[in-house]
Amino acid sequence: MGEFEVHRARLFAFLPSGLRCVAASRPPGPPRLAAARLSGALELYGLRANGFQEKVIPGHQARTPEALCWAAGGRLFGAGLSGEIMEYDLERLRVKYALDGFGGPIWSAVTDPVGTRLAVGCDDGSVKLFQILTDRIQFEKNLDRQKERVLSLAWHSSGTKIAAGSMDLIRVFDVRSGHAVQRILVDRRTRGPRSRRCAVWSVGFLSDGTIVSADSAGKLQFWDSETGTLRQTHPLSSSAVLSLAVSEEEDSIVVGTAEGSVYQFQWLPPKLGSSEHQWVQTKSFRHHTHDVRAVAHTPTALVSAGLDGQLVIRPLMEKVEAKTYEAALRKVTFPHRRLISCARKARLLLFQYPQRLELWRLGTTSATGRDGEVLPLSRPPEHLLQLKAKGPEHIGSSCLSPCGGWIAYSSVSRFCLHQVQLSGEQVAIRRVPKVPKLGRSAHQLLFSADSSRLFVASDEGSVHVLKLLPSGACKYLHTLRPNAATAEAAYLLAVSADGKWLAAAGGDWAITIYSLQSAKPHCTVPAYDCPVSALAIHPATSNLVIAHADQQVFEFSIVDKEYTPWSRRLQQHGLHKDWLERDTPITHIAFSPRQASHILLHDTYMFCVLDKALPLPDDDASLTHLQSLRKGARHAFKICKKYQPLMFVDLLDEKSLVVVERPLADIQAQLPPPVSRKRFGT
Repeated sequence: MGEFEVHRARLFAFLPSGLRCVAASRPPGPPRLAAARLSGALELYGLRANGFQEKVIPGHQARTPEALCWAAGGRLFGAGLSGEIMEYDLERLRVKYALDGFGGPIWSAVTDPVGTRLAVGCDDGSVKLFQILTDRIQFEKNLDRQKERVLSLAWHSSGTKIAAGSMDLIRVFDVRSGHAVQRILVDRRTRGPRSRRCAVWSVGFLSDGTIVSADSAGKLQFWDSETGTLRQTHPLSSSAVLSLAVSEEEDSIVVGTAEGSVYQFQWLPPKLGSSEHQWVQTKSFRHHTHDVRAVAHTPTALVSAGLDGQLVIRPLMEKVEAKTYEAALRKVTFPHRRLISCARKARLLLFQYPQRLELWRLGTTSATGRDGEVLPLSRPPEHLLQLKAKGPEHIGSSCLSPCGGWIAYSSVSRFCLHQVQLSGEQVAIRRVPKVPKLGRSAHQLLFSADSSRLFVASDEGSVHVLKLLPSGACKYLHTLRPNAATAEAAYLLAVSADGKWLAAAGGDWAITIYSLQSAKPHCTVPAYDCPVSALAIHPATSNLVIAHADQQVFEFSIVDKEYTPWSRRLQQHGLHKDWLERDTPITHIAFSPRQASHILLHDTYMFCVLDKALPLPDDDASLTHLQSLRKGARHAFKICKKYQPLMFVDLLDEKSLVVVERPLADIQAQLPPPVSRKRFGT
């Protein structure tokens, strides 16, 4: 496996923003999940791709969605307390447009069963309907205004009625006339004083006319929408029930509470052999420490999202085959992309936060010791500078040049380049004044190995190439474009050490390899039906190593334009079952300058030295058994789980390794206290 001097750093104070709302996509498209955070960031997860975070739209201070909903054609809408209705451009990764709803803050938004109309619930008590046209939305009508704000909405499957939850009341509206046809009083508390008002935080409208409500009194209730009578009530919590979602077959409901608990209800006979059915609580889970503000019900899984920043995907065991990868519980806490850049020679690390960048210098030691011994520092890590972004937009991408002399970052509409000068203990930074106007977003940034060029991944799969001059200026050279037209943005880049090749992966999962000498596409990697999570070009062989979200690893020869013999053997033999069953994707790939056959890969909970010179392991071999590692196990995979959770791992030189950790306990210590906490015996 090799011996390294490990720089173990916990300098990155990463804190995930709380999740506010989630929405599962509509069939017949690929199953996807959209999640919005309190920072305003939107994340798109591919449920077929092991819950991989495929796309991210950076946050915005003034735009925090309170509701997300999918419309026909795979279009995604959001609305929030700013009073704006937004449509997201999922190809160019930005807000396509934003319109004022003219009803004050918007608390809820839902699309009709067909996906052609949008209803929003406003703070002024109005429910507004919009028609979803080809390239925009158009106001259609207002339903009868009520005195209280509309906190929740749900369409009936016929598209002719809407249930609206507010303070103490549920109203049923006839969409055609716009009038309320039913008024249901829900203030029937089981705990606490009756004088306290009851907020209906979420509603569902079943095809048989049943309305399901979740309220601040801690109850899940079932109502007859025709008569307005209560059919069933389930006290769940001493605090609020905040969210609910109904399955497509309407035989299962998932509910989230302010105590961090998640419950599932199913439409079952109360007794074996009975012909009657009723809603029965069947399962309860507790994977969150804070409010579960949003839930979703997919055909095969229950999804919950909380203010603790965790997205939990729990499969329905009756819907998936047992003891398979699809049956595994997934918790997404850390991003599936890199937020850290490293300048190896200068021993610098750049940390990306939503609205600032931090530059650190690693500590040094002059001591020596035995394997596994912690060495004292002769110079501690040093915080060199903090670079704050201007404006309400959050940073989407950043990069530090290998020499440590350049810092680049971008938001949705801005691209900034700074020159850094380090002279002993003195640090100076200067913004490059006349940066070329690219006209489009910079989704990924990457410097060449000699720090002379900057590559900017942009819309439609294009990559802009900028020349960095010794004088501190920046010059536009040209734009690389793929042969096949695509609307998807490029989001991953890899450049060869000799500066001859550049690989770019796009949102359509296609990988294009460019010749930087001719500034034209050289070839494309054969299509693979899974997102790319990491890629890198070997400095000696110029082979492209690719990691996918399904944990598959490929090696592609750029010169020969085909997969290498080792990659073909790997696919024929198959990867080890323990490798394929990992929860988190590979996010970074590096190569050993001392051993050309060694590939370093890491995810959140392990890093691996993959030795191509050794035979591939069979499923009965151990990948992580410590005794086998000490004896030098004769297979290619050497996995270390000593350091976790991992935000970043890279080789500084042939004998040094930098590891950046972010313990979960440190994250939980920085979270605000929960609004409500479950106590034993209550």
